[in-house]
Amino acid sequence: MSTPDTQRPRTGADILRTALRRNIGAMAGGTALMGLYQAGETAFPIALGLIVEHALRDRSPGALALSIGALAVIITTVSLSWRFGMRILQKANTTEAHRWRVRVAACGLKPVARDVDLKSGEVLTIATEDADQTADIIEVVPLLISSLVAVLVAAVALGLADLRLGLLVIVGTVAILSILSVMSKRIGTSTREQQARVARAGAKVADLITGLRPLHGFGGNHQAFLSYRSVSTEAKHQAVTVARVNGVYAGTALALNAILAAAVTLMAGWLAFAGRIAIGELVMAVGLAQFIIEPLKLFSEMPKYVMIARASAERMALVLAAPPVTTPGTERPEPGGDLEVDGVRYGTLRRLKFQVSAGEFVAIAAYQPRVAADLAAVLAVRVPPDAYEGAVRISGRDLADLSVEAVREHLLVNPYDAEIFAGTLRSNIDPPGTSRTVSEAVEASMLTDVVALHREGLDYGVRDRGANLSGGQRQRLSLARALAADTDVLVLHDPTTAVDAVTEQLIARNVAKLRRGRTTVVITSSPALLDAADRVLVLDDGVVTAEDTHRNLLAGDEEYCLAVAR
Repeated sequence: MSTPDTQRPRTGADILRTALRRNIGAMAGGTALMGLYQAGETAFPIALGLIVEHALRDRSPGALALSIGALAVIITTVSLSWRFGMRILQKANTTEAHRWRVRVAACGLKPVARDVDLKSGEVLTIATEDADQTADIIEVVPLLISSLVAVLVAAVALGLADLRLGLLVIVGTVAILSILSVMSKRIGTSTREQQARVARAGAKVADLITGLRPLHGFGGNHQAFLSYRSVSTEAKHQAVTVARVNGVYAGTALALNAILAAAVTLMAGWLAFAGRIAIGELVMAVGLAQFIIEPLKLFSEMPKYVMIARASAERMALVLAAPPVTTPGTERPEPGGDLEVDGVRYGTLRRLKFQVSAGEFVAIAAYQPRVAADLAAVLAVRVPPDAYEGAVRISGRDLADLSVEAVREHLLVNPYDAEIFAGTLRSNIDPPGTSRTVSEAVEASMLTDVVALHREGLDYGVRDRGANLSGGQRQRLSLARALAADTDVLVLHDPTTAVDAVTEQLIARNVAKLRRGRTTVVITSSPALLDAADRVLVLDDGVVTAEDTHRNLLAGDEEYCLAVAR
């Protein structure tokens, strides 16, 4: 049976219930300490009232010393309970937000249902902002309960002085919460819309960054900017609307709390003037009327935070509850196997069929770039096996029968535009820190000059997306990472398009030498890589039209010669 942590939440309410259930211990401890804090805060004006009452009656130094000691105990209790209570709750909050971030990110790395139209930028926003706001429910509930404790203690204390004072606090609190709960629904609706528009703006930014160079190339950067400005403006207007609604809510809550405090103060003054309560009780009532504003403010803000957490949880449920496009298998291929593409029809591929034996180095020259991209997408499992005709096999096992983990372990497809991450050269080449072939991969990819250029060597800092590296350096860094992975089957898609001819020649020889005895496929039009391969497959219009060594094809195939000769 699945545990609540591993079950797929279907709604935002499921997510909130899961978060509350697995943090029940921390919330109980935090609630107890925060309740003690609020009780101590409430006890302070009560103690002052008692001190005034006894000081007027007894007028003894002993009673004064005892009163000062009582106040010191109350202050110490308030300080320590707040410190440790918030520490427990914030730790639980941070841990819970991390758990949801990991789950959303894990779903983002796998295909989700086609009817959920979420781009990578939107998933990123959900995994960060929405995860944090959902986890805030861990703090909201204990603070709500502790604020209720403060209001009840104040109501009881005032009720003991005079029943009308206690009833005024209770009735006023219920009226305030009723008004604010209606307003909080508007906040939830506005916040949900704002989060959606901010996520769309984030997705647009991610798309623009990815396609920035091509946009500059054909002069489309201005139009792209106008498109982003439109999306960003919508998000800004919605943010202003949310801020306006929040401002009205906060102002209304503050005004209602102040009215209640003023009403308690005026009634206490009237009762004292009429002789119904003593001077000490008047001091206590005035102190409680001033103090009660803070827990009432906190108490009245809780519905807003609950609605925000619920809106964020609903957005996370869009990702977490979405079924995958395909259900992966559970089998594993044999190590060191071959690669077979059997009658695959997808996009521009027309019943493509070829086989690469174990340990063979094969180059694929695709005359149409789209054909190369479709083949790389199929091999990288970016296209689910049931979305195309035919089959792709590793060691005789269909991809559809293999688990995603097994495919990633045995088959690596390195795209021409692989991401470079913020960190160091070493962390980009060997992210898990387990590769034993980092130095060989650096040498084979001709990244040695980049390493030698900086005194930090492999520990040289790399900015996000490799902003402080040239195009050729980024490409060689990506190639080094693919080679360091040392997988059974390696597929490289245009790994040398950004390097000069001399470096390309050296890389081709080095890759062939390093990958000797391991299955390697290079999708390329580079003469150096084509020449280094054991054989070349020519793809034209989605099918294999020729197969031979590079030099034989150059000598006997004029179309091939025109396509790859430089």
